[in-house]
Amino acid sequence: MSGLKAFSRALDSSGHNVANASTSGFIPQQTSFQEQAAGGVTANISKEGSSLASQELSGTDLANEIVQSIQFKLGFDLSAKVVKTADEILGTLIDIKA
Repeated sequence: MSGLKAFSRALDSSGHNVANASTSGFIPQQTSFQEQAAGGVTANISKEGSSLASQELSGTDLANEIVQSIQFKLGFDLSAKVVKTADEILGTLIDIKA
């Protein structure tokens, strides 16, 4: 479940960056993933970077955002399949036990 939440949060951040791509002086959000001590993963969102020399431009790289969005979507889909498989295995175990 943590993977679903982390990738969903990362997709939201990427969407925010794309939506503001034409905003003057916009500094895009950066997403990083961190392993949790008890297991799972979390997405950390930060605004790294400095103000742009030219306030007429956005700091958003649309090509990079498209690639990241695809990666985040695939990560979300993979996490959903892991949850589905775990649910199926648990159901099988319950059926065997009953």
